[in-house]
Order: sequence, then structure tokens, then C-alpha cells
Amino acid sequence: MSELARESVTELCQVELADLSVGAQVCGPAHGPVAILLHGFPYDIHAYAKVSRLLAHQGVRVIVPYLRGFGTTRFLRADTPRSGEQAALGADLLALMNALGVERAVLAGYDWGGRAACVVAALWPERCAGLVSCNGYNLLDPRTSLAPDVPANEARYWYQFYFHGERGRHGLDLHRAALADLLWRMWSPNWTFSDEVFRQTAPAFDNPDFVDVVVHSYRHRYGLVDGDPRYLAIESQLLVRPAILPPTILLDGLADGVAVEADSRAHARHFAQLLRHERVPGIGHNFPQECPEVFAKAVLELTARWSDTPP
Repeated sequence: MSELARESVTELCQVELADLSVGAQVCGPAHGPVAILLHGFPYDIHAYAKVSRLLAHQGVRVIVPYLRGFGTTRFLRADTPRSGEQAALGADLLALMNALGVERAVLAGYDWGGRAACVVAALWPERCAGLVSCNGYNLLDPRTSLAPDVPANEARYWYQFYFHGERGRHGLDLHRAALADLLWRMWSPNWTFSDEVFRQTAPAFDNPDFVDVVVHSYRHRYGLVDGDPRYLAIESQLLVRPAILPPTILLDGLADGVAVEADSRAHARHFAQLLRHERVPGIGHNFPQECPEVFAKAVLELTARWSDTPP
């Protein structure tokens, strides 16, 4: 066993923020460069199990938090809005970094997690040593959300429209695991995951705030509900579609059943330092769990570049 492997200890911990107690898995050497890996909907920290091991064995300190509404992350007060808006996700990530004393980190994610990473990389670039983003520039623009897309793309978003009504909220509440299992299969048609793999993640959806956060997320992005007023300033900054300054690697799975890869190919203009855009055949939406070696390689490329950058 290598020295780095011996130093790598995986911990599950709770990190107290102003509004949340965030559950997070931490592994790797205590003093290595930090990478924060962020999952999407409807997934959880197990999406990064192999990626985390690969990075930790290369000397990276890896932090994988449960997003608000998932797993062991809990709101501390009953009166806190259960917002799922992009500004809240980004603010949670920044607050987590502050609570852990992480000045800079490589941020990597997909789906909701990629959105949180893009928010911090765009608005607080000094905190982001590098960005790995699946599906491109993940920042939403509510001003254009009601413009109809072509029917083939609209069909991909059926679940979002389902959550716009109370029938969808009730359906999600009653069938959390079944809905997640269906989306996994639709979005990653070539990924043959076992029942055991799904059972590892499914308890994350039993979080008492899961339904409220998910429903708010998919209503807010279409302008159907108000956001948390505390994040209004962040949302306003995101409306200008800020450029992302840190070094960036974009990843796309070409078998992604929900994201439109052709759209992300047009996102290059949003990145000041786009190092490369890698497109992997056969890989679906859950990129890090389906293709951990490529995902880990991208993170390692950015941590190495960070280490080589003069102060």
C-alpha cells in the first residue's frame, strides 16, 4: 500500500452552516489540493465513490457533500425557505468552503451539482482553482425559460413539467425511488446498474425536505414561484450570464438522455480558459459514476495545473 493510500481515510461528517447541517464524505490526505465533487438530481454522493478513490490515491483531498434536500443534509430551522434555486446551491457551496476553511478548490459536478460549481466559479473565481462541468455552462436564465424548445427536446423535460403541478408534487412524494430509477434508466440508456447500486443511493431521497426542494427548483427556473429573497442579489448577478474565468474542462456523455450535447458545444464563449471539451460515446447523464476514470483524469489535470501555477 502506498503512503498516499495509508494517509487516505474516508469520513462521513456533518458541517454546520448558517442555515444547514451539510452531510459530506471526506477522503484523501489532509494537506492535499482540494477537490469538491457535487452530485445532481436524482443522485447522491455515491455517484463519486470510484472517482473519490482514484483522486485520493493521487494525493487529492476530496469533499463530496449531499446537496440541500438530499441524504443527511438538513435545514436547521423550520422557517427557512426550502429553495432549490441555483443561487441557493451556489451559496451553499461557498458557505461549505468557508466553514471548512477551504480557500480554493477544484470544483467538479454535473446537473444540479455542476450548476452549484458554475455559480461559484462565475461569481467567486478566486475560490475556484479549476472547474469540471458536465453539459457545459450550467447557469440557468429564467428570462428565456418559457420560450418553447423543439418538441424532441421538450419531451426530455417531461419530469420538470410534471413537477409544476400539485399532482406531480404528490407523485414525487409517493414514488421517490421509483421515479429516480426511471430517470436513471432514461438518462443513461447504456448504463447497466445493479439493484444494489441503486439501493445505495435511494435512501438519500428520504430526506424530509427532498420533495419541497426539488419542486421549488423546477418551478423557480420557469418563473412560476419566487426565490428566497436572501439570494436575490446572487440571482441578479447570474442574469448577466457572467463569464467563467477559472481553467475549465467540459465533459459530455454522448448518450445523455436529458441534456442536449449540441447545446453545450455552443457554450465555449462563456469560458475564459476552456482547456478542452471532451465528448465520450456511450456515456449518459450520470457521468462520474458511469465513466469515473475520465472524470477523475479531468480533476487531476486541473489539480496538477493548480500546483504548477506560480503564487
